[in-house]
Amino acid sequence: MKENSLEKRFIRDGRAPIPKKIATSWVMSANRSKNTKPELVFRKSIWSMGIRGYRLHWKKTPGQPDIAFPSKRVAVFINGCFWHRCPKCRLPIPKMNSNFWSEKFKKNIERDKSKISLLKKNEWKVLVVWECELRDNLKACVDELKLYLSN
Repeated sequence: MKENSLEKRFIRDGRAPIPKKIATSWVMSANRSKNTKPELVFRKSIWSMGIRGYRLHWKKTPGQPDIAFPSKRVAVFINGCFWHRCPKCRLPIPKMNSNFWSEKFKKNIERDKSKISLLKKNEWKVLVVWECELRDNLKACVDELKLYLSN
């Protein structure tokens, strides 16, 4: 696809700076907020382990977690290391438009903390699973969820 045809596909909303390469817009617009690859991997694994009774992106739950177990009051967030700034991975901030990215990541982290706090105030147990944890030891992540559900 030529850059001209790519350029016509994107409507700018003013939230993000215009990248130097149109291909960057293409890559960034492919990022999902729901049903991401890490979410699907985790959900497939818990389903295969017989864990049922959850809701996906349940709007009745404060903070709308990726996975909610209403009867157990357990909320699960599957966080991507880049977007949510994994404390283990410590990924660098992109060099282009670094001020924009720093502010964006700061807001993401604040929003995550706010959601967790709101859930805890409503007596929910909150499990945050990082993308890198899923990649490194999926079984340990599922076992941790089982522990949350058993209490």
